[in-house]
Amino acid sequence: MRRLLLALGLGFLWAPILLMAACAFSESRTPYVWGGFSLRWFAALAANERLIEAAWLSLRIAAGAATLATLLGLLLGWVLARHGPFAGRPLFGALAGAPLVLPEVVMGLALLLLFVALQGLLGWPAQRGALTVWLAHSGLGMAYVAVLVQARLAALDPRLEEAAADLGASPFTVFRTITLPLIAPSLAAGWGLAFTLSLDDVVLASFVSGPGATTLPVHLFSQLRLGLTPEANALAVVLLGLAGLGLLGLAVILRRGRVETPPSRE
Repeated sequence: MRRLLLALGLGFLWAPILLMAACAFSESRTPYVWGGFSLRWFAALAANERLIEAAWLSLRIAAGAATLATLLGLLLGWVLARHGPFAGRPLFGALAGAPLVLPEVVMGLALLLLFVALQGLLGWPAQRGALTVWLAHSGLGMAYVAVLVQARLAALDPRLEEAAADLGASPFTVFRTITLPLIAPSLAAGWGLAFTLSLDDVVLASFVSGPGATTLPVHLFSQLRLGLTPEANALAVVLLGLAGLGLLGLAVILRRGRVETPPSRE
């Protein structure tokens, strides 16, 4: 029974994705209508400069936002996990976790008003575009990274760092050689989560993007009014292939690391 439920759940999740991928190889221009095997839509995708530009912009923003979110989330998680009580800590923790619970519509409107106010007061940013989208996505991903880092730091054995400090290591050396390697999986997971959130976001980007900075989700969402073309299906297949290759490479690296690590002898 459990296997049947698992199969039904996986089928519910993957059936639309596989259907979309199959339609990318269809000769027919009508979505979800099979017209014979063809690669014409992949050739059309390569010639669609606007779609490729939107996809490339989304990847650049997602990578930059994930990197900044990881750095800021590390600092935020460190403060929440390692610093004791201080004035305003409950408010600080609530504000740090606000992006996790606030609707994206509220966040998008708030960020839009913030950027407009800054533009009026300081003249920066000069206009809404890739920079404002990057900042908005960084703020969203930072909260998720902070939660992962805080949880990982809370689970660490403090005696490991104390032993290194007792042996004469400076605080920076303790962090670099002991703490950072132990929380590296959380940082990697946070980076991947922030990257996915940025690459998939429509609401925040719709509020803070400008005419010259249309991300891929916003571009595809705007095409819904006219109807999606099979080129979007082809692009989805390319992204799925890249994600699959990334997961395969990660699995190979992890497997090689387990094989090369000798078993401990007690």
